[in-house]
Amino acid sequence: METAEFLEALDREGRALAAAAEAAGTDAKVPTCPEWQVRDLLRHTGAVHRWATAFVAEQLTSPRPLGEEPDLDGAELLAWYRESHRRLVDTLAAASPGTSAWTFHPAPLPSPSPLAFWTRRQAHETAVHRYDAETARGGSPSPVGTEFAVDGIDELLRGFHARPKSRVRTAEPRVLRVRATDADAVWTVRLSAEPPVTTRGDAGTADAELAGRADQLYLALWNRVPVPQVTGDAALAALWRETSAIG
Repeated sequence: METAEFLEALDREGRALAAAAEAAGTDAKVPTCPEWQVRDLLRHTGAVHRWATAFVAEQLTSPRPLGEEPDLDGAELLAWYRESHRRLVDTLAAASPGTSAWTFHPAPLPSPSPLAFWTRRQAHETAVHRYDAETARGGSPSPVGTEFAVDGIDELLRGFHARPKSRVRTAEPRVLRVRATDADAVWTVRLSAEPPVTTRGDAGTADAELAGRADQLYLALWNRVPVPQVTGDAALAALWRETSAIG
């Protein structure tokens, strides 16, 4: 996917998130994040949008903490979220491809530049939280496109969980396979006492395989839905569920 496609996805997903949150109401529980109500979802996602905007707008090349979430609720909170999202989309759309900015995981292509990184990262951040908002609203959540879902799985496995922060570890070496059954997309995740090492393809044997349609795997690996199909050692699927949360 190209950066322009991620920007379109970010724009679409953020508007859908706000619409679902408005329909649900800020008091509504978020089933996929049981500790949250919709107000928490809006505060968190809007704060992340503003945090990401600053890196690109100000060309910040070192990390800074996430800003404080606003003490707003109801219609004022929804307006604040929409403004946060719009500011992010507009900033990314106007930025130069050569923009310098800090990034926080070693995302492989198609994120070779800070602008591409932040556009891609925020598109997936927003898509997952849009799904959260739609579960709070009730009814059937909007589908995640296959190509977008495959990219998101790749970013999660080869970006987030390549970082030293990843807690998905095993005392002895194990191999976990992830397979999108509706796309030509397979990942081999080598687990050990060190951060996971993920490569594309299915060379060698695996101790367990997580399989399903790309959209369902995407949500499952972000711990929003159960893994569609687990073969082999089910303890590795449980390990993922228990330790893969991004902090």
